Amino acid sequence: MKIGIMSDTHGSLTAFKKALEVLGSCDFILHAGDILYHGPRNPLPEGYNPRELAEAINRLEMPFVAASGNCDAPIDSMLISVPIQSPYALICLDKFRILVNHGHEKSEDELVDLAVKWHIDILVTGHTHVKRLEKRNRIILVNPGSCSLPKDGISSAAVMEGNEIRLVNIKDEIVVSRIVLA
Repeated sequence: MKIGIMSDTHGSLTAFKKALEVLGSCDFILHAGDILYHGPRNPLPEGYNPRELAEAINRLEMPFVAASGNCDAPIDSMLISVPIQSPYALICLDKFRILVNHGHEKSEDELVDLAVKWHIDILVTGHTHVKRLEKRNRIILVNPGSCSLPKDGISSAAVMEGNEIRLVNIKDEIVVSRIVLA
């Protein structure tokens, strides 16, 4: 199974398409929030077109699972044909439980504690626009960064495939980090 993981597209159709291109054929996409709107503190990202982005998401041939971010509004759910789950999306696969949360309402410690309590294997967050991949308290923490407005200078997404998760620079398709799944 191959799962694409992204966050913080902030309405950029250009970044979304590039992330999909780099991720390749996936069984489904997880999105950690801030899907359509750029937010009042962010600049307009390249290719900002929330309506077209919503239509592109609606045309996806694979499932799209999203958690709500701080820039997502109820109106966004009227444009996107799949539910934007709030505040969590929970995905149970054969071997893994994955919890997706934007990460703006609870601290990382609180989210990790919740993940431990719920026997989560992989915790996916966004919000910071900084990519991160590490293991903590037996939980794999994944923040794919932002494919449109990265604060660490590298537009990125993540892919879970086989026995690993990889963070990928979507501009040049270089794997910047990887972690082996137990």
